[in-house]
Amino acid sequence: MAVYDLQEQDQIDDLKAWWDRYGGTVAVGLVLGALVIGGIQGWRWWNGKRAEDASVLYSAVNDAARTKDAAKAKDAVAQITDRHAGTGYAPRASLLLAKMLYDSGDRNGAKAQYQWIVDHAKEEELQAIARYRLAQVQVDEKQYDAALATLDAKHPESFDGLFADLRGDALAAAGRAADARTAYETALAKLDAKSPYRNFVQVKQESLAAAKGAPAAAAGGAAK
Repeated sequence: MAVYDLQEQDQIDDLKAWWDRYGGTVAVGLVLGALVIGGIQGWRWWNGKRAEDASVLYSAVNDAARTKDAAKAKDAVAQITDRHAGTGYAPRASLLLAKMLYDSGDRNGAKAQYQWIVDHAKEEELQAIARYRLAQVQVDEKQYDAALATLDAKHPESFDGLFADLRGDALAAAGRAADARTAYETALAKLDAKSPYRNFVQVKQESLAAAKGAPAAAAGGAAK
């Protein structure tokens, strides 16, 4: 029994010695671990709450778009872009508002929304959509160089056909028919062969080719 007591006492003394040497480090580690776990849980809660709030504001913009209530849409977008710019809801809400503004004749307002998406959206696809629509507005306003610069920006490969087509529109409107034909040819090469939209691009490309041949034919007729 005495031997057992001595062995037990030795183990207790070893434990005390170990604790005296390492106990502080272990305690700090436990505290830090608890803080990290608590921080992660707190971040998850905050992130979830932020996404929930952004979702509510996006729904408000969506409702406003359906009822054509521009004032309500502007207010909700101002809140979502100010407080929840990092969420996926913010650029989508801006897209809705931009369309409303464009349809109502406020092209500058629409361009500002598209530019915000280009500058702040985290998804390349949303940035590409915003660039494409911004370039469309710029073409409408005869800002051809600006539209071409917008379309020159890096974008996902899946948008190559659409960007090339709109580039052709800008070039054609600017009187650069040869460059426009090249752009349309690029668009035709990039677009899905089964896409109905490809036929529309083909018509534009062929109309430019026909226009090119018309002066030559007229000159030949005059020579006779």
